[in-house]
Amino acid sequence: MQLTTLLNMEVPDYRELEQNIRYTFINRAYLAESLRHRSFVNEQNINKPADNERLEFLGDAVLNLIVGHSLMEHFPKLKEGELSRIRASLVNETQLAEIARTLSLGIYICLGKGELLTQGREKNSILADTFEAVVAAVFLDGGYHSADVMVRRLFEPIFSEVVPPEADQDYKSRLQEAVQTSSRLTPTYSLINESGPDHDKTFEVKLEICDIEAIGYGKTKKTAEQDAARKVLETLKRQQK
Repeated sequence: MQLTTLLNMEVPDYRELEQNIRYTFINRAYLAESLRHRSFVNEQNINKPADNERLEFLGDAVLNLIVGHSLMEHFPKLKEGELSRIRASLVNETQLAEIARTLSLGIYICLGKGELLTQGREKNSILADTFEAVVAAVFLDGGYHSADVMVRRLFEPIFSEVVPPEADQDYKSRLQEAVQTSSRLTPTYSLINESGPDHDKTFEVKLEICDIEAIGYGKTKKTAEQDAARKVLETLKRQQK
């Protein structure tokens, strides 16, 4: 990676990142801002630049809009509740961090010394937040169409793996019936994370049963549990083949 000096700070050559996201900025100031973590900004003594938290806020809204629109196109018969559940399973910290890793986003993030010492470039929270900020940067620089093209391309492999649910399917009951036929074990559900504002939370639930683990996502704990049960049922089905 080529390096250059700007304002007495070494920064990466953004051309490589632009190649990764397949978007070339008109104004790279948006991209630079999207990559500045607050820990880095807090360590600057004079002329402190803006951190990426405002862009993260905007990027979250843009992501939800684009992914929601795409899901409506992929699954025209699904109702609002199921669309919300699927979107929550796609637009969450873990998933966004994985996308950020495919883009090698971590090496471009400006972090403070403390975060660098604690492997901040590999933290899911930092990677996911920065990816949201980059989405906002593309939106501000190139408009909605540019952000839409980038997000859809990055999410397309994930969309292709989404299995639309059957109407009124109770995956928890189906899983309970399935394991009772082969063992006396009971599925264990545990809430491991919740994110987002109070009016729009996303819940993350871990399900453990028969040496199988699955993580479910949903806008309520119950829908997250159903999502986890669905994933375990799919795993059991694959094992039986």
